[in-house]
Amino acid sequence: METNSPMSEMKEDKLQNHSDAASTDRGKDTKRRTVLTLIPVAVIAIAIALVYYWHRTGFEVTDDAFIDGAIVQISPRVSGQVARVLITDNQNVEKGTLLAELDPRDYEAAVEKARAALSSAEAENSGAEAGLDFTMSVTDAALIQSTAGLKAAQAQVDVLRAGIQQAEASALAAEAGLQRAEASRKAVEAEAVRAQTDAERYRILYKKDEVSKQLMDQAETAARATAANLDAAEQAVVAARAQLAQARAQQTSAQASLRQAETLVRQAEGRLKEAETKPEQVRVRRADLEGAVSKIDQARATLRQAELNLSYTKIYAPETGYITNKSIEPGNFVMPGQALMALVTNRLWVTANFKEVQLQKMRPGQPVTIKIDAYPQRKLRGEVDSIQAGSGARFSLLPPENATGNYVKVVQRVPVKIVFTEELPSEFKIGPGMSVVPEVTVR
Repeated sequence: METNSPMSEMKEDKLQNHSDAASTDRGKDTKRRTVLTLIPVAVIAIAIALVYYWHRTGFEVTDDAFIDGAIVQISPRVSGQVARVLITDNQNVEKGTLLAELDPRDYEAAVEKARAALSSAEAENSGAEAGLDFTMSVTDAALIQSTAGLKAAQAQVDVLRAGIQQAEASALAAEAGLQRAEASRKAVEAEAVRAQTDAERYRILYKKDEVSKQLMDQAETAARATAANLDAAEQAVVAARAQLAQARAQQTSAQASLRQAETLVRQAEGRLKEAETKPEQVRVRRADLEGAVSKIDQARATLRQAELNLSYTKIYAPETGYITNKSIEPGNFVMPGQALMALVTNRLWVTANFKEVQLQKMRPGQPVTIKIDAYPQRKLRGEVDSIQAGSGARFSLLPPENATGNYVKVVQRVPVKIVFTEELPSEFKIGPGMSVVPEVTVR
């Protein structure tokens, strides 16, 4: 067995020490290079972490978002058979564009009927106006005439009453005159009897020559004079009786005239009362006129409704937009409220369903970057318009009832309305229901 000499061992020790020193230097270089390499990586990682944290705290993003918009369901307001359809699916139409037309013949007939009813009501109104004017004029004339007739009859009664009083006075005067005439006749008759007696006595005495012929002639003359006076007195009595009869006849005639005049007064009063009822007839005629005016208003309203129904046979676009979901064809019979087509208007927005934990810093007016899945190469600008007051689940058809059964807490989503702040590109076909990814800057 060979053994190493001390010199050899010393040489080997030196070589070993030199090799260990070289290895130590190489290790230090490797560590130095590794540290120099890891420093930039760590800086980059820290920068990425900071950027991610900054982005995480400064923005809120969700992929549960969709394009929403105003969709107008086009429905007819009257029933009828479709005569023409002037649009096709997905056609862009302007506001006021004629979309379809219903058969208008029934509604045209209704308009003509309503016009005829209006003409009839206007004619009835004219007749009612004429009747009212005539009744008012007749009423006024009748009142004036009846009042004048009553006054005239009352005046005639007054005149006749005065005439009766005068006739009564005349009759009394005639009676008094008859009494005077009879008394005078009696006195004259007594005088005539005495004179005749004296004349006969003087004739007897003259035959005996007891008196002279002159006395006899005087007695006979006195007898003849008293006889003539008696005839005159009797004629006066007859005249007084005739005057009394005439006065009584006048009195009777005046009384008859008075009764007739009183009858005329009563008749005039009746005519006046009848004339006083004429205002009631005027009110009746005025009520007829008001009814005719109401009929005119009703006929005009019916005509307006018929004209409106006729205009409803033409269906126009209420807004500018695109026609979708068309379900109308010529020959279909449609009813009011039936959905014929949908009009997607140009009023579009985004409904983004953010988690409730994302709403802490979100406010209306914050800027939003919107990426549409169909056009990822283009990002659009918008802003938060409003945040719904309640979660989407609460307003669903069947909202959850957490008060029953087991409960598992689920993060709710709240709809946020985002409006576009720039005009949508015309080359993009954007419509409701398309998926988008909004990014809200909440710093």
